[in-house]
Amino acid sequence: MSESRRIIPILPAALPGVEAAHKVQARATSGRFTRWRWASLAATQLFFFGVPWLQWHGRQMVRFDLEAQRFYLGNLILLPQDLIFLTGLLVFCAMLLFAVTSVAGRLWCGFSCPQTVYTALFMWIERQFEGDRFRRVKLDRAPWSFDKLWRRGGKQASWVLISLWTGFTFVGWFTPIREMGLALVDRDLGFWNGFWTVFYAAFCYLNAGLLREKVCLHMCPYGRFQGALMDVDTLIVAYDVQRGEPRGAQARQAGGCIDCTMCVQVCPTGIDIRDGLQAACIACGLCIDACDAVMDKIDQPRGLVRLATQRQLAQELGSVATPWARHRVRVYVALMAALLGALVWSVSVRPAVRVDVIRDRGVMARVVEDGAVENVYRLQLMNQTDLPQRIELGVASLHGAVAQARTVVLGPVEDRQVHVSVRLDAQQAARLAGRTLALQWQVASRSDEGSSLVSEPTTFIVPR
Repeated sequence: MSESRRIIPILPAALPGVEAAHKVQARATSGRFTRWRWASLAATQLFFFGVPWLQWHGRQMVRFDLEAQRFYLGNLILLPQDLIFLTGLLVFCAMLLFAVTSVAGRLWCGFSCPQTVYTALFMWIERQFEGDRFRRVKLDRAPWSFDKLWRRGGKQASWVLISLWTGFTFVGWFTPIREMGLALVDRDLGFWNGFWTVFYAAFCYLNAGLLREKVCLHMCPYGRFQGALMDVDTLIVAYDVQRGEPRGAQARQAGGCIDCTMCVQVCPTGIDIRDGLQAACIACGLCIDACDAVMDKIDQPRGLVRLATQRQLAQELGSVATPWARHRVRVYVALMAALLGALVWSVSVRPAVRVDVIRDRGVMARVVEDGAVENVYRLQLMNQTDLPQRIELGVASLHGAVAQARTVVLGPVEDRQVHVSVRLDAQQAARLAGRTLALQWQVASRSDEGSSLVSEPTTFIVPR
């Protein structure tokens, strides 16, 4: 690379009436990375827009009910006491992101990040109304006319509709979406549902329609700390300097790059990949598709811009390490395996009914008829399934103790507090006077899908 060439160009401020230097008008391209991005967009949006409409046992299959403090994930219903599961799942996803970044760079940013996905969708709509890059630049500089008005108006209207649909669906992950749909048809959506729908719609419109690459450049912290997750064996979108330099407009020259700037024109963040790895690169691979298309036209081999590691670019082929041979990848995989195993085991042994035993502080212990001793307890029973549970209460580990209990029927995901007394016969009470004894509550639950038994320890006080 020539010494006079600037690595980080310093652009002058835009003059009045001239297009702002920072405005990115990305050009459309085609190729395998473009197809992968559209496949990822289709998969993620099918999941986001489709899952809230699925039903399970007569209710929404996936819903985060913040008001009732219930999280529905298919057959699994999480209560506030189960937030450790969500925490473990988030930690697992973070470890997975770190492992993928260590191996394949910013794969998440380029193909699955909501910012990237919606920006690609909004840019596609923009191209349908305003044309590709050069037509959009020309339209920006043109005076207002009927043609410009309907193209800009159609684009904006489409963006607003998609944003509103996105906001409505997002709220539907927390509120029954089918009920919201019927309420919307009846024009009775409600203040808060309407407010949050418009709020998230505005957020989507702002990020994907107006800010776009500025979110990646200035707001997202991931691009700033990716260097701590990557090393010389991480796959990155890279320009082969040894093959490409020196640049020139002629196809038959010492360097392979003809300086067509196609890689810059298609970049959604507006960077020049030939300046090396940058924090603004989201690894979408569009520059690879553009460069490969140019190489095909001039009968040159592909790969001038490609996915490669720094070792491969330096032609240290004998020292290239496989992902599994790298210590950090093995640490990430080991942590994910341990965490996933712990989550699966915890969910598998999770009882159908959760029990919390609290001693009645108002009546610690009292002597009743015939000299028997009675303790009173408050049992907090929580049905953690969407099936009715028939509960039978009993005590164990204390000879002569009998629970004055009744059968309790809990509805799906019902939470109920039950007061139950335990009596110790007079003979045992006289022999154990003045002692605090261990007691086990036995809570048996039965439903149409099976039964379970939960033991909860507590104490029994015998007065002097």
